[in-house]
Amino acid sequence: MADTVETPAGEESLEAKLESMLDIEKFDPPEDFRKHALLDDPSIYEEAESDWKGWWLKQAKELHWFKEPSEVLDDSNPPFYKWFADGKLNASYNCLDRHVEAGNGDRVAYHWHGEEGEEREITYADLHREVQKFANVLKDLGIEQGDVVGIYLPMVPEVVVAMLACARIGAPHNVVFGGFSADSVRERMEFSEAKALVTIDGARRKGKTAPIKQQVDKAMSGLDTLEHIVVVKHTDEECEMKEGRDHWYHELMDKADDECPAEELGAEHPLYVLYTSGSTAKPKGVLHTTGGYLTGVSATHRYIFDLKPEEDVYWCAADVGWVTGHSYIVYGPLCNGTTSVMWEGAPDYPHKGIWWELCERYGVSLFYTAPTAIRACIKWGVEHVEKANLDKLRLLGTVGEPINPKAWLWYYKVVGGERCPIVDTWWQTETGAIMISPLPGIVATKPGSATRPFPGVEADVVDERDGEPVEDGQGLLIIKRPWPSMLRTLYKEDDRFVETYFDKFGKETYLVGDAARKDKDGYFWIIGRIDDVVNVSGHRMSTAEVESAIVSHKKVAEAAVIGQSDEDTGQAICAFVILEGDREGSDELVQEIREHVAKKIGKLARPKRI
Repeated sequence: MADTVETPAGEESLEAKLESMLDIEKFDPPEDFRKHALLDDPSIYEEAESDWKGWWLKQAKELHWFKEPSEVLDDSNPPFYKWFADGKLNASYNCLDRHVEAGNGDRVAYHWHGEEGEEREITYADLHREVQKFANVLKDLGIEQGDVVGIYLPMVPEVVVAMLACARIGAPHNVVFGGFSADSVRERMEFSEAKALVTIDGARRKGKTAPIKQQVDKAMSGLDTLEHIVVVKHTDEECEMKEGRDHWYHELMDKADDECPAEELGAEHPLYVLYTSGSTAKPKGVLHTTGGYLTGVSATHRYIFDLKPEEDVYWCAADVGWVTGHSYIVYGPLCNGTTSVMWEGAPDYPHKGIWWELCERYGVSLFYTAPTAIRACIKWGVEHVEKANLDKLRLLGTVGEPINPKAWLWYYKVVGGERCPIVDTWWQTETGAIMISPLPGIVATKPGSATRPFPGVEADVVDERDGEPVEDGQGLLIIKRPWPSMLRTLYKEDDRFVETYFDKFGKETYLVGDAARKDKDGYFWIIGRIDDVVNVSGHRMSTAEVESAIVSHKKVAEAAVIGQSDEDTGQAICAFVILEGDREGSDELVQEIREHVAKKIGKLARPKRI
C-alpha cells in the first residue's frame, strides 16, 4: 500500500482559499496603498500619450546633466535611434556623486549578506570612494574611454564597484553571469575584444567553492586582446597569478588615489554590452548607451515600485550578471538613491526560509523576484514564509517569465498578506527597462497579466502575416515606436540588429520575439517565445547554442533541442541525441553529456531530459 501524507488543515484551507480567489478577475490597488502612492491619477497615461517625447524628456530631466539636452529624439536614420544626443552626463555621477553632494552619503546603498553569514553595510559615500579608486586602477592599467572591460563576479559588492568605475571613465563593461562557464566568458571576451577582466579567486554556492580563477586561466589561454586580469580575494581559493597580466584587486586598491572626476560623456556614449541568447549558436551583444538607458531604468524603477528612497528597503533577488541585475540592482536603484539588499547565495541555502529571514532582518518593503523562485517556495511550503515577520513589505514584483495565476495568488496571499500589490513586469535585455507593468497605485491587476504598457510606451499584438492588430486572440508582440532605453545595436553587428528586430514590419516597429494576446480591457498576456530560444527560470537559452555544445561531445553525432513546459523552471531543455557509429546510450553517458554542456555554457543550460 502506498504511503499517504496528511495535509495539515491550514494547508487545505489555503488551497481552498486560492481556488476561490481564481474566480476574482481583477484586484484593485489596496486602498491604503493607493492613498500614499506616488502616482494615483490614471490621466498620467493620457498625458504621456499626448506628448510622448515631452514625457520622456521630463523623465530625463530627473537625472543630473553636465549639459542639458536640447533635442529629445533623433529619428533621422531608423532603426538607429538617438535620444538626448547633444546632452552630456555620467552614469556613475548620477548613481553616486549627486547623492553624496545632496548630503545623503551616510545612506546605505547596499546591505550585503554573504552565504556564510557575513554582513557589510555599504553607504553611498563608501561606494563613491571605492568606485573612484577602482576607476583610477583601471586608468593606471591603461584602460581608456571606449575600451571594453569584462566582469565575471558573483554577487559581491565589488561587482557594483567595477561596473560604476567603468561607467565613470567611459569604458563600456561586459558583465558575464557568474553561473556561466569559463568557456562562455572567453567567448564573450573575444567577441567584445575586452582589454581587461575583473574576476574572483573562488565563488561560493550552497556551501561549495568553485575555483573561478583557475577556470578563467584555462579558458583565457592565448587570448591576446586580454591584457589584464584583476582578481578579487574572496574565498582564499588557491590560484596562480601570471606576472604582468594578473593583479590582486586589494593590492591595486591600496595604492590607488581616491579621487577620480567623472568624465562628461555624450548621452549616446556606450554604457555596456550584455550578451544574450539568440536563435543562432552565437550570442547577441546588446549595446546600451548612457542617457536614454538611465532615463528608462530610473523612471520605471521609481514609478513601478512606488519608490520612497528615504523610507524603503528594496530587494531585487536576481543576479547582476543578467539585465535585471544591471537595471534593477545597480543603475535604476542607485540613480534613485535607494537602499537595497544584496544576497550572495541561493534561495534555499542554508535553509529554505533564508529569503524571508533576510526580508525581516533588513526591513524589506519592496521585493522583486522570478516566478521560478515563487514556484520553488510554493513547493517548500508556507511554514518557511510564516516564520518571518514580513509586515514591512508593501509591494511585490515578478520578472523574467509569465507567472501562472495560482502562483500569483500564492505570492499575493502568503507573502504579501493580501495588502501588497503585485507588479508583473514584462521587458527584455534589449528593451533595457520595464515596458509593460501595472502602475501599482492606479491599475487593477489580473493574475498572470503584465497589464498595460508603461506611460510613453506604445505596444500592440499583431497578426504575423500582415502586421494588422489582433483584437481577440494570439499574435506577435511589437513595440510601435522608439523608447529611450532601447538597445542601440548589436555590438559590431549592425546588420544582424536590423534583421533580428526591424526586418519583419519595417524600421519603425520593434519585433519583440514573444507571442502575446490582448484582452478586452487592453491588458497584455505574454505567452512565450516565437524563436528558437528556451526560457529556463527566467533566463533565455539559445537552442542552437545548446545543440552546438552537445555535438562538441566526442561521442555525439547529432543533437536537436526543444523547450518543454516544466512546473519548476517554466520551461526545461529537452535534447534528442544521436550517438556516433554504433555506440549505445546509458545513464552514465546522459550524465556525461549534461555535465559537458554545463562546462561549455553553464549549469543553467544542462538539459533536463536527453
